[in-house]
Amino acid sequence: MPVFFQSRAGRQCLLVMALGVTLWLVGAILELDNCVVAFVGAYESYGADKLVLALGIGGAMSFVYSILRIVDLRKEMELRATAQAKADWTATHDHLTKLPNRYAFERKVLPRRTKTDVEGDEWEQNVTIFSIDLDGFKKVNDLVGHNGGDALLIEVAKRICAIGNADCVYRFGGDEFVVVALGLSSRHEERFARLLIQAVTRPIHINGFAVEVGASVGYDRWEQGQEPLEDAAHRADLAMYEAKSRGPNHHMVFEASMQDKVAKRATLESKLRVAIQQKVIRPFYQPLIDLKRGTVCGFEALARWTDEEGVAIPPPEFIGIAEETGLITELFEDLLAQACRDALAWDDHVTLSFNVSPVQMEDKLLASRIFKVLSANGLPPSRLEIEITENALIQDPAVAAIILDELHDAGVQIALDDFGTGYSSLAQLARYRFDKIKIDKSFIATYRDDERQEKIIRAMLGLGRSLNIQTTAEGIEEHRQLGHLLQLGCDVGQGYLFGKAMPAEETRSFALDRHETLANGKALRTPLQ
Repeated sequence: MPVFFQSRAGRQCLLVMALGVTLWLVGAILELDNCVVAFVGAYESYGADKLVLALGIGGAMSFVYSILRIVDLRKEMELRATAQAKADWTATHDHLTKLPNRYAFERKVLPRRTKTDVEGDEWEQNVTIFSIDLDGFKKVNDLVGHNGGDALLIEVAKRICAIGNADCVYRFGGDEFVVVALGLSSRHEERFARLLIQAVTRPIHINGFAVEVGASVGYDRWEQGQEPLEDAAHRADLAMYEAKSRGPNHHMVFEASMQDKVAKRATLESKLRVAIQQKVIRPFYQPLIDLKRGTVCGFEALARWTDEEGVAIPPPEFIGIAEETGLITELFEDLLAQACRDALAWDDHVTLSFNVSPVQMEDKLLASRIFKVLSANGLPPSRLEIEITENALIQDPAVAAIILDELHDAGVQIALDDFGTGYSSLAQLARYRFDKIKIDKSFIATYRDDERQEKIIRAMLGLGRSLNIQTTAEGIEEHRQLGHLLQLGCDVGQGYLFGKAMPAEETRSFALDRHETLANGKALRTPLQ
């Protein structure tokens, strides 16, 4: 508006002008009315009065219709606004716990402060992001079903909301929650993380069962005004996964080394994909020795990978990545095919021992995959021995039982690996059929210093004899260990005392050399000989 009209004189002038326009419109309407009256009087004999009446009624009806239409449009707009609000709520909230979801986090929490923000706004305080992941949730689902699992998630959500502000608790999906906490000092951040773990891990009663889950918590502070909030959420996520790797019910604050670890892992994952495609990961073979005869009765295939820079990558590193990324099936089939071809060069009584990861035991097609590889490479099923750990059995016991039965029926031997280190070894022996149990090397290494360990080894060997199951001792590195195991009646030995893992081209000569040594009476002597 011009400056003139903002003054008092200007406003008075504007009022006079408006009054003049109004008087002119009234005069125009009256003049129009006189014209209409004159027109009706002049043409009354032609029905002009009826025409004017009809026009008046039509105008009145049009006005009423317009009013009604405006009312309908307003109602329609209100209904549309309500529907849009409902759809928006549905899109930004978890249908189970009713908590805001990841999309709501990105929409509602990400805006940055501006100079026009009100002083004392909540974002003026410290903002800490906590990432929470439940441990053992799958076991709860197996125990009480999916409905019970849903009930657990609802209760966990309530407990978390009882600690933090309900508007700042999010469910990102599955069993992962995020809390945005305000105004916490470094000391209180750690205390808050412990409170979250304590709240989540208290027993929850569902369908008559008292179930428990663990919780891993990672957290980091938002660098306000310098980054999007989701960057801090990502760092909290990294800290949570690091805490999870330490075991259940741990909490950790983000450290820069975690980011470096993730970057290193991403690089290794990329290199692993190329290595699998180019088939540069090879099986090496560690000999299995028949302790009663001293001959080679088998070789265990162990994956070995040396990258293009000549660096040997430890198997636990790349096997773990393969399991997490879904590459384990392709890697398994490729290594098994190589091992089957190598085993054809061995004597017929020498078996190929091959490990199966826990992740693979959830694959209902595992047995058919193994049979396909055996058939394609011409190795009889009876010469293959599959090694599985107890962890592989507890993931999905029903599927594991089906897989083991299929393998057994085809003639494949089954060995329970790392026996004694699990939680229910005796239960596994009773439920599944095994041809061999492998005593974990941790028992062999310490039995001389711990009387209880020796008693455990004796019990394991006695159990094997009573069930007519062969026993293999892993990690034999000393002559006295070998002598003691021979005295106790162990069937098969494996360890550096006999030989380390070797390339395929050395296995044939190793077996021949050992056979010749035994034939010439120069076999490795033990304290018993």
